[in-house]
Amino acid sequence: MEYLAFVYTLLLVAICLMMAVLLVRTSRLLKEPKDDEALKSWLEQQLAAQAKDFSARQDAVAQQNYAAIRSVSETLQTAVQGMSTTLGQGQDSQQRILEQRLRSLEQANSQQMEQLRRGLDAMQGEVCGTLKAGVSVNFSYYRLPEVLTEYHKKYPRVRLDIATGHSRHLYQQMLDGTLDIAVLRGEYPWDGTQFLLSQEDICLIYAREYEGKPLSDYLYIDHQTDASLGAQMARWRYENGVTGDTGSFVVDNITACLEMVKRGLGWALMPEIALGNFDGCIRPCTFENGEPFVRRTYIFCQRDAAALPQVQLFMDMLKKKR
Repeated sequence: MEYLAFVYTLLLVAICLMMAVLLVRTSRLLKEPKDDEALKSWLEQQLAAQAKDFSARQDAVAQQNYAAIRSVSETLQTAVQGMSTTLGQGQDSQQRILEQRLRSLEQANSQQMEQLRRGLDAMQGEVCGTLKAGVSVNFSYYRLPEVLTEYHKKYPRVRLDIATGHSRHLYQQMLDGTLDIAVLRGEYPWDGTQFLLSQEDICLIYAREYEGKPLSDYLYIDHQTDASLGAQMARWRYENGVTGDTGSFVVDNITACLEMVKRGLGWALMPEIALGNFDGCIRPCTFENGEPFVRRTYIFCQRDAAALPQVQLFMDMLKKKR
């Protein structure tokens, strides 16, 4: 019992000592408030710095993620566009190949039908069949009606399929094989049958009231034509000192041009074929070197068509009426 009483007494003493120590520390804290405020401020600064650093790291990670997503999106978009372009090009290429094959089949079928038709025509023992001809604008206006009238009277069973237009367009049709024969004005390369049909002067024309006056004193009236003749006309004007600076205007055909010259509006350079009813002044042109300014008209014919009776007779009649 005495031992227990001794232990109990020691415990009470220890408790009293601990309470005394706590009281001393509490009194020190109450006596030094400034140190506690400094600690609190330091802790707040540390927490704020940690929060700022954490926020900066979050922003950096977010920007990296955004850049990565954008890069992946652009890559996917580029890949899709590339695939679309490749597919589109492939479809276009296949479509062009298919169209070319269809045109080739149509052309082959047309040629076979034409050969069959010509064979049947030849068996009938008289001039018949179809004449596919192309004639330049000027020749069709001033010469063709007379030729076709006589041709039809002699060979009424021939079906006339006549196309008129500018020589450059008809020449392309000859190259494509859609015409048997053509009358073209100007120089074009050709490895089939070809004959010089006519050669005519290019003439300076003006109303009689302007006789003796310099060309630069009144208007030049131009008309649309092919590039070759247009270049020669420009050369003649340059060599004679009458360029576009002297005043000019353009019409789309020689008929309108001729009528304007007749009415005294100005002067023009015209092919001789169009001047049959012109009562003004007509002067054949020459270049500065003495070379005559002429325009040639040719007959162009496909090699296989040249043996057809209706084509041969049409060529003969053209030559006769030139």
